[in-house]
Amino acid sequence: MAIQKSSPVFTNYHSHSHYCDGVEPPRAQVEGALQQNVGVFGFSSHGPVDFVNAWSMQAEKLADYLAETRALKSEFSDKIELYIGLEIDYLPGSCGPSTYASALDYTIGSVHYLDKNELGEPWEIDGSTEKFMRGLVEVHGGDIRKVIGLYYDRIREMLTLDPPDILGHLDKIIIHNLHNSLFDESDDWYQKEIDQTLDLLAETDCVLEVNTRGLYKKNLSTYPSMPIVAKALARNIPVMINSDSHAPAEITARLSDTALQLKQLGFKTLRILHNNAWRDVAFDGEGLYL
Repeated sequence: MAIQKSSPVFTNYHSHSHYCDGVEPPRAQVEGALQQNVGVFGFSSHGPVDFVNAWSMQAEKLADYLAETRALKSEFSDKIELYIGLEIDYLPGSCGPSTYASALDYTIGSVHYLDKNELGEPWEIDGSTEKFMRGLVEVHGGDIRKVIGLYYDRIREMLTLDPPDILGHLDKIIIHNLHNSLFDESDDWYQKEIDQTLDLLAETDCVLEVNTRGLYKKNLSTYPSMPIVAKALARNIPVMINSDSHAPAEITARLSDTALQLKQLGFKTLRILHNNAWRDVAFDGEGLYL
């Protein structure tokens, strides 16, 4: 007798609500996930940092965030599997994934800041290209190779000293390198940075996310790009697909076609948090088979 295959569903563990720079409350996220055939959903607002910025959660809101998402997790337990996380900046001497991990189901660790900008403030490498270029030129003398090295050094430091459950948008810094305007991503020195980072990642228990936001917001590529994802496959690094949604309508944005790309590369499973454990599950363009 043939085994009946479960119906596929999507998952997304990287999502932002109005507690940070998202546009809707967590309840609207859950309702959007249910409308989009999402079987497992994770809340992951930007965690607080110790300086003022435009998009991180305010520290005084963290308790409310945790209470509200825990209540939703209980309320919707018969309809959808919900998990509570944060996307946490790795800022040496200030915060990292372990800062908030004890209150969460999982952590996403990301690097959004490198040292200081021309004003002596934390330098955001994930913001406007104009601000990035000012820091590059006025602080680092236009040396993009130096800055890229600092970026991947910071990621490797996080993986060594304070590893998250999920590594967020690995090569996000390339958003400023449209059409290889700053450097050629095929250059040996850049590929060496990628290889060293993936080699270290392979020694951890971290999951590499394939983040689709670059596809649906900027018409670019996933973060990381598919050539990097192929290198991850060669190292047996587990991956998941996340949309990095900032509105409920984005929860499943470009998940399906990204899944098909991963299948074409040779991936057989995706790693997800399911039934309170990290598991490898089969998938296709229709979703995951839990």
